[in-house]
Amino acid sequence: MGKIKMNVPLVEMDGDEMTRILWKMIKDELLTPFIDLNTEYYDLGLKHRDDTDDQVTVDSAEAIKKYGVGVKCATITPNAARVEEYSLKKMWKSPNGTIRAILDGTVFRAPIIVKGIDPYVPHWKKPITIARHAYGDIYKASEMKVNGKGKAELVFTDDNGKEERVLIHEFDGPGIIQGIHNLDDSIAGFARSCFNFAIDRKEDLWFAAKDTISKTYDHRFKDIFAEIYEKEYKTKFEEIGITYFYTLIDDVVARVIKSEGGFIWACKNYDGDVMSDLLATAFGSLGMMTSVLVSPDGKYEFEAAHGTVQRHYYKYLRGEQTSTNSVATIFAWTGALKKRGELDGNTALVDFSEKLEKATVSTIESGYMTGDLALISKLTDIHKCESLEFIKAIRKNLEAML
Repeated sequence: MGKIKMNVPLVEMDGDEMTRILWKMIKDELLTPFIDLNTEYYDLGLKHRDDTDDQVTVDSAEAIKKYGVGVKCATITPNAARVEEYSLKKMWKSPNGTIRAILDGTVFRAPIIVKGIDPYVPHWKKPITIARHAYGDIYKASEMKVNGKGKAELVFTDDNGKEERVLIHEFDGPGIIQGIHNLDDSIAGFARSCFNFAIDRKEDLWFAAKDTISKTYDHRFKDIFAEIYEKEYKTKFEEIGITYFYTLIDDVVARVIKSEGGFIWACKNYDGDVMSDLLATAFGSLGMMTSVLVSPDGKYEFEAAHGTVQRHYYKYLRGEQTSTNSVATIFAWTGALKKRGELDGNTALVDFSEKLEKATVSTIESGYMTGDLALISKLTDIHKCESLEFIKAIRKNLEAML
C-alpha cells in the first residue's frame, strides 16, 4: 500500500523529556511508515526555547494561524529548579499559555474510554468534557515580591491619562503580589465556543466560577455567559432539549461527583487546568485524555493533557526500560491528522486516523497496556508492555486493520 499523501502541512511542535522520546517512537512506528508526513516543524524543547528567547513558541502559534492545524508534544514550564537544571536565561512562561493567548480559544478535554479501565467514581457512565478558557488569568499574570513595608495599588490609566486606583494591601513586611486580567471579547468567544460545542454534542453545559468572592472579575464571566445565552442560544438549547446553568465552583465539584457524566463543564483557565487533571485521573489515567484548543476563527491545536513524565525520562537516561503511556500523545496526532484530512477533503487521512485510534483502544482491551493502566485494569489477562513494545503492539493491530 502506498503512503497517504498530505497536500497541506500541519504544524508539529516537539517537546521535552520522556514525551519527546515517545513523540519520535510514534512517528517512526505509527505514522511515517503509512503517511507521507507533511509538517512544519518547531522545536519547543526547553533548551531551544531558551536559545531563541522563546520566539520559537510565538512562531509556532503564528504557524497554526497560517495552516489551521497543529499538534504539540508536552513541554516543560520551568520553575526555579528547572532554570538551574537547564542553565536557562530566565524562568520562561508556559508555552501552552503563550500559544493559547495568541490563538485565544477554548481547550476541550475528554477522557478516552476503554473496556477494563473503570472510573474511580462508579456511577460515571458517560464521559465528562472539560471546556477550559485559554486566555488570561495567572497564565498572563504579572508578579512581584515585596521586600518590606509599603502600599500596593491596582492602577488603570486610560488613553486620556486619567487614573483609577484600588488599594490591594498595606504591607507591614515582605510578601508577594500578582496581577491578572482578562478581556470581554475573549470571554465572549469562550462562551460561544462552549455553547456551540454543547449544541454539536447535544449535551448539557455547566459553567462555574466564584462570583460571590470575586465580585467583579468572576462576576464578569457569569454576566457575559448569561447575556450571550439569553440572546443567542436559549431557544436552540430548548429546541434540542439541553440545558445551560451557572453555579459556584465548589457547588459544581459536588455535582460532578454525584453525576453520571455526559455533560460539558466550562471552566476558567486555572480551574480547567486543575479539574481536567482530576477528571483524567478519576476516569483512569492522565495518559488517557484528549485535548484540543479551538480558536474562535476555527484553528485547531491538539496536544496531550499531561506533562513530560520527568521521572521516566531520568530512568531512560540511565538506560533503564520504562513503561510510559503514549495514548494521549497518539490521540493528539490522530486528532490533528483527522482534522487536517477533514479540512482538505483527504478521506484517506481521516480513515487512517480513525483506524489508528481503534487500534490503540483494541490493543489495551486485548490486555496489552503500559504500567499505569495495568495497575488499574479490571481485565484478567494483562501483559504489561514497555514503552516501545506497547507502540509496536498498536502497529501490529493497525497493520491488520489496514
